[in-house]
Amino acid sequence: MLGAVLKTVLSAIILVIASEVAKRSTLLGALIIALPLNSILAFSWLYLDTRDPLRVAQLSQSVMLLILPSLVFFILMPVCLKAGQSFGAALAIACGSTVLACWLWSLMLGRLGISL
Repeated sequence: MLGAVLKTVLSAIILVIASEVAKRSTLLGALIIALPLNSILAFSWLYLDTRDPLRVAQLSQSVMLLILPSLVFFILMPVCLKAGQSFGAALAIACGSTVLACWLWSLMLGRLGISL
């Protein structure tokens, strides 16, 4: 239980730092966010929990395969906001569309014999 709390706190601190930096410089904030911090943390936590490098490799490969459909989020979010959508609506549209894109992408990969 203590491990889960520690992971949560450390992950939250990194996200807070990124959002605070973005208040001062959107470029530097974007650079921090563009780093695969969530992936790095997830890989680290998975490895520390399992000591299984093959599991980390599988997770990394799955993340890599989902990068293309995840771009839907970064395309739709600014489009929706610039079109006058509220932040909440833009976020919901971008997230929902990204989930749909990832699902469709995984179906297509499955037909090609590639599993996530």
